[in-house]
Amino acid sequence: MQILIRGGRLLDPLSGTDMVTDVLIEDGRVTQIGDGLSFPAPKKKKIVKEASVSGGTVDEASTDMAVTIDASGCWVMPGFVDLHVHLRDPGQTYKEDIGTGSQAAACGGFTTICAMPNTKPVIDNPDKLNYVRFKSAALSPIHVMQIGSITKGEKGEELSDIAGLADAGAPAISEDGRSVENAALMKRAMREAVKAGIPVFDHCEDKKLAGKGVVNEDENAVRLGLPGIPDSAEDVIAARDILLARETGAHLHLCHVSTRESVEMIRFAKSKGVHVTAEVTPHHFTLCSDDIPADDPMFKMNPPVRTAADREALIEGLRDGTIDCIATDHAPHAVSEKFGSMLTSAFGIVGLETALPLAVTRLVEPGILSPLDLARVMSTAPAQVADLTRQYGDGKIEVGNPADITVVRPDEEWTIDKKKFLSKGRNTPFEGWKVRGRVKVTICDGEIVYTDKRRQTS
Repeated sequence: MQILIRGGRLLDPLSGTDMVTDVLIEDGRVTQIGDGLSFPAPKKKKIVKEASVSGGTVDEASTDMAVTIDASGCWVMPGFVDLHVHLRDPGQTYKEDIGTGSQAAACGGFTTICAMPNTKPVIDNPDKLNYVRFKSAALSPIHVMQIGSITKGEKGEELSDIAGLADAGAPAISEDGRSVENAALMKRAMREAVKAGIPVFDHCEDKKLAGKGVVNEDENAVRLGLPGIPDSAEDVIAARDILLARETGAHLHLCHVSTRESVEMIRFAKSKGVHVTAEVTPHHFTLCSDDIPADDPMFKMNPPVRTAADREALIEGLRDGTIDCIATDHAPHAVSEKFGSMLTSAFGIVGLETALPLAVTRLVEPGILSPLDLARVMSTAPAQVADLTRQYGDGKIEVGNPADITVVRPDEEWTIDKKKFLSKGRNTPFEGWKVRGRVKVTICDGEIVYTDKRRQTS
């Protein structure tokens, strides 16, 4: 397929490019960037069908076509990268599977996602990782990277085969869903990760401090009549593991940061040369505990959304670079698991299909991030955190590079409708929200893997 993206605003953080231009894609790679581009003449005489994309809607397309994308009024960005996704495969495919999860990701503009290992069984050895790798190659339209677990079965007792997982392609190790309680074992894991050349993705939670909490421990927990989770449940593990990272030289990546104290610790650690990076989720930079209207399971996530002051600290951390990137923590559940009270329902919400509009609405529209900043925190920075550029190029939209590109219409207003999600999960607190910014086309390895079927409205 040949693809000509015409007249879009090219946003490339690594080169600092922010300009309106055309991009030509051939054989999976970017071949030309410039004004007034056209398809090159075919080397042999043949009929070349053409399809068009107007405002991000492909009228018709197939592998033997030349496709023109009218990207006027759109941002042309490096494909988004999500470091934190739960695909529930193997073992819980009634919630999500590799096929549906990756389709939802493509709808959200993601061309690479990293799947967490807390599946059933846990991804704790190369054979289990290869199951995901081979299934993804068969079913996924985008790149799926499988993270390996820190300990066998995520039981916190014995280290997994970290070297073997890295050799099989794991971009990181994580115990996501819990912390490694044994500090000595975590220190050993970090040393093994250093040898393997991969980061440690850290879910920071002291289970004993968190107790049976389901919301943030503040006055809203009292208002709702629900047990709270204190900031310290996150902060004490974040502090411990930053110290261990300093001692071992490991690359520590803090997942779904939620407290202002954690942000301050990350900022301080970076100033002292500790190799620490961090992510924030759209629900944590969008919501706070004041926004929880009632005992509603759609607002139950781990860590919980915290105070307005915490939210502002997260936003400032993202703005000034203390927090490196946005990740969704996409956590689909069956309807029956997100029903009734927060006391008995599952933690987590879906996020792949709402991340971009929430980021545009909450961060770009108010002027907190520029469009180029948004491309950085959703594309190039997360790719650098997990060193995914080893597999998929350096992340630039540049001649000769693989064509992983997302086309976004930033001014399109729309209403989130969970019934239209491609994910199996419908568990979102953002149902009915009016937002701005919509993914119109997702291109992975030079192939169009998603197009918005709706006609562009003026």
